[in-house]
Amino acid sequence: MNVITVERKILEKNDEVARQNRERFAGEGTYVVNMVSSPGSGKTSIIERTLQYLKGRRRVAVIEGDVQTDLDAQRVARYDVPVVQIVTHGACHLEAPLVRDALERLDTNGIELLIIENVGNLVCPASYDLGEDVRVAILSTTEGDDKPLKYPKMFQTSSVLIINKVDLIPHVACSLELLRTNALRINPDLRIFELSCTTGAGVADWCAWIEQSLQTRR
Repeated sequence: MNVITVERKILEKNDEVARQNRERFAGEGTYVVNMVSSPGSGKTSIIERTLQYLKGRRRVAVIEGDVQTDLDAQRVARYDVPVVQIVTHGACHLEAPLVRDALERLDTNGIELLIIENVGNLVCPASYDLGEDVRVAILSTTEGDDKPLKYPKMFQTSSVLIINKVDLIPHVACSLELLRTNALRINPDLRIFELSCTTGAGVADWCAWIEQSLQTRR
């Protein structure tokens, strides 16, 4: 019982800071995407592809979350966008206060799109609101087609699913049809995109949706 009480208090505090973050983002006109997935799904590669597509079209900033290094932030910085790294030192998720603190090192004034790359984990990040507008779950075909059933909360709390590495379908034990079916079984309202960061397939559709979301936000 004590464990449940402590966890509830932690989540309540997080939700309050998330609310404050959301108010700040709304006031600045910044649309925020929280990308969640297991390690190795290709979150950073998707961000790189997104930055390439939106370069010169939208003002974008990135917050990178990692348990130990700033390697992803170094990759993103090559695209000449504002980026801040959050190192959690072993924690398996980002929390709203960490995002709030990162904003002190990131000028979001005039930023239209803020992408937050969460720590690679299909469990913990599902419980923590960061103040985002949309949570985007990413699965790679190399992970198989059963992950939505094994980690349902992540897909229940997400609005979008990106199925990445579709170019590898001929070489892995994954059915795109079954993966989509399993995901929609958990959350019938999921918007699903199929991408390959290697070939570029599906990137334009994903980025067009982002731009449409930015227009709707206004």
